[in-house]
Amino acid sequence: MKNFYHTLKERGFIEQATDPEEMEVLFEGKTVSAYIGFDPTAKSLHVGSLIPIMALAHLQRHGHCPIALVGGGTALIGDPSGKKEMRPVLSHEAIRDNAEGLKKQLARYMTLDGVKGHLLNNMDWLAPLNYIDFLRDIGRHFSINRMLAAESVKQRLETGLSFIEFNYQLLQAYDFLHLYSHHDCLLQMGGSDQWGNIVAGTDLIRRMKGGKAFGLTFPLIVTSSGEKMGKTAIGAVWLDSERTSPYEYYQFWINTEDQDVSRFLALFTFLPMDQVRELSQRQGADLREVKEVLATEVTAITHGRAEAEKARETSRTLFSGQGLGMESVPTSRISREKLEQGLEAYLLLVEAGVCQTRGEARRLIAQGGVTLNDQRVSSFDWKVYTHHLKDNCLLLKIGKKRFQKIVSS
Repeated sequence: MKNFYHTLKERGFIEQATDPEEMEVLFEGKTVSAYIGFDPTAKSLHVGSLIPIMALAHLQRHGHCPIALVGGGTALIGDPSGKKEMRPVLSHEAIRDNAEGLKKQLARYMTLDGVKGHLLNNMDWLAPLNYIDFLRDIGRHFSINRMLAAESVKQRLETGLSFIEFNYQLLQAYDFLHLYSHHDCLLQMGGSDQWGNIVAGTDLIRRMKGGKAFGLTFPLIVTSSGEKMGKTAIGAVWLDSERTSPYEYYQFWINTEDQDVSRFLALFTFLPMDQVRELSQRQGADLREVKEVLATEVTAITHGRAEAEKARETSRTLFSGQGLGMESVPTSRISREKLEQGLEAYLLLVEAGVCQTRGEARRLIAQGGVTLNDQRVSSFDWKVYTHHLKDNCLLLKIGKKRFQKIVSS
């Protein structure tokens, strides 16, 4: 089996690493514990969290021990890294509810049974801290000059950085120290914006324990068109099926830009790299099939193989124009009474949840981007009636690749 560090390097996960040569040796012949932190700022993670999730899953597949750390304590502070302004302060109750949601979600990607892997919440050791003791024992190891030089701090000095946020680096470093001391954790991984915080943790471990710990960061994933990964016209792509259905999730991946397919196969699936390289050689009409492989594999990891295959078949059926009876398609409802009276097309888009405002719906129709049951909607005041229903349903197509089923009741 390949060295874990080699696997991450081959698949494109690594941007920076402390002592890369030593890290390669670290993963030879011994079980290593490594951790990544996840902020419970929502009840679900989105696809922007998939890189760290996949890294922990690869770690476990190589026989090592992943630690998924839910930041229930640090979420009360708010990580300033990569943020232009202070995050909204969440209540204890909201953070606790969000943390429970993340725990269930993370457990779908790896075994977190307390033996093969751990699922921890830093609230457990941060909440009991005595502030005076913390400043004396931990704070004295941090240089204000060095903290001010951190990129995450420099970016915020112009717009304002609160004292509570300035403390965040100390708390994250303390997390690493705690996991090093209680779980023999030797590696922290995170996004590229976490480099300063991670290095602060390795330095604190050296100063307080005389030990050697390591850090590794992942690159910021952007598409070939320069878009941040996971951002779409309809908002974030969530890992929770109630927020983003398996079909919508599948469609997000099958719509991957051609230039990104090879890279995403390596990053977001567990397919062997030999197979990834073989698939990456295909061009032209065969590329659609490769995108199907990508979308199916990624959806199976998050939602299970059965949902992935259902989404694939639904997608094939829709694009071949074979009807409306697809359970996986995002569905909304509208009263039959409104259709009996006739409902303007732009209002239908708003009521179906396709558009947030009437102005947005009008613009979409004016651009020629809406089709109803294979018929182009030519004007925003064109009315939809009950006679347009097929099997009690309407099928909206928005652009070339997005579908919405509307059921009349």
